[in-house]
Amino acid sequence: KMKSLFYEIMRLIIKGKLLALTFSIASCAAFHALPSSRKSLYRAHHVRNIPNQSTKTTFQNLEQIRVTDLSMGLFPGVNSRITFPKSASDRDTQAINAIKSAIAAPKNPSFPLLECEFPALTALNKLGDGSLRSAQEAEQANISFASKLLKSIAPFPFLGPKTSLLISSQASNTVLRSASEKTKGSSTVFSLRDGIPELGLDDICVLLTPSNRNDYQAAQKIASGGNTVIIINGFAKDTKSVPSTATMAYFLKPLTYNSQIAGYLIRKYPSQWATIDADSNVLSSVDDSDILVKGTNTPDLRASGRLVQKAVDEQAIRARRGN
Repeated sequence: KMKSLFYEIMRLIIKGKLLALTFSIASCAAFHALPSSRKSLYRAHHVRNIPNQSTKTTFQNLEQIRVTDLSMGLFPGVNSRITFPKSASDRDTQAINAIKSAIAAPKNPSFPLLECEFPALTALNKLGDGSLRSAQEAEQANISFASKLLKSIAPFPFLGPKTSLLISSQASNTVLRSASEKTKGSSTVFSLRDGIPELGLDDICVLLTPSNRNDYQAAQKIASGGNTVIIINGFAKDTKSVPSTATMAYFLKPLTYNSQIAGYLIRKYPSQWATIDADSNVLSSVDDSDILVKGTNTPDLRASGRLVQKAVDEQAIRARRGN
C-alpha cells in the first residue's frame, strides 16, 4: 500500500509539472505573437515588479503573469476584455474585493489612506439634477455600500478588526441616524463634528463622503497614525484633499461622448488603471505615475476621454464602410 501511495504521489507531481510546462509554452507563444506595442505594455508593467529581472522574456517571468493581466488584454487571444459592473451589486462586489486587497497591501504601508470612488446612482444625471430626492437617494446608496463594506471587513465583530464609520462634519443628523441604524451591531458611528474619535492600534475607519477640508485633514491625520482609513465617494476635493501617497483601491468613471456612455475608466487594486470602450475592450492600461494629477490621488481623465472618442469614431467609420 505504501508503494502504491508513493507511485500515486509521484504521478501527481509529474502531472503538475507537465501542466506548468504546458502553460509556460502557451504563454511564450502568446507573448511572441503579440504586436510590439503589447509586448512593451507587458514589459513596462512586469519588469519593474520582478526583482533582479532583465528585459529578456523568459519562461520564468511569464509564469508570474497574474489572472488580472490576462483580463487586462495583454494576450488578446486569451481574453482582451475587462468586465465593468452590470449592476450595483456587481459594482459593490468589485469595489469591496479591491478595497480588501488594498487594506492587506496598500501602495504606501506607512500611510494606509485608501479611496473608493464610483457613481452612487446608476442614472448619471440624477445626482446633478439639483433635486432633494436625488441627493437623498445618493446618501442612502453611499450608506448602504459603507454598511456592506464594513460587514465584509469584519463579518464577526467580536473577532475583529474593530471598525468605525466616520460621518462628514457637514452631514445632517438624518444621515447620522440612518448610518447608525444601518451599521447597528457591526460598527461604531462617529460624526467628525465632534472631532477625531479615539481609536485602537488596528482599528479600521470608513469615512463616508467627506465634503470639506477638515474632513480630509482628519482622514490624513488618522492614516498618518497607522490606522487604515477608507474614503468613500469624497466630495469637493481639491489638490490637497488626498495626496499621491494614498491608494486608489477602486475607481469607476463612465466616459461620455455625444451624450452617450462611450466607455469607462476603471481601477480595481492591485490592477492597473484601464480605459475600456462600451464593449469592454481594453484601450489602455497604465499605472499611477501615468494617470494621476501631480501631487494628488485623482486621475486625469483627458487621455481616457480621447481614447473612447476615437474608438467610437473608428467604429462609426467601419459601420459606414460595411465592415
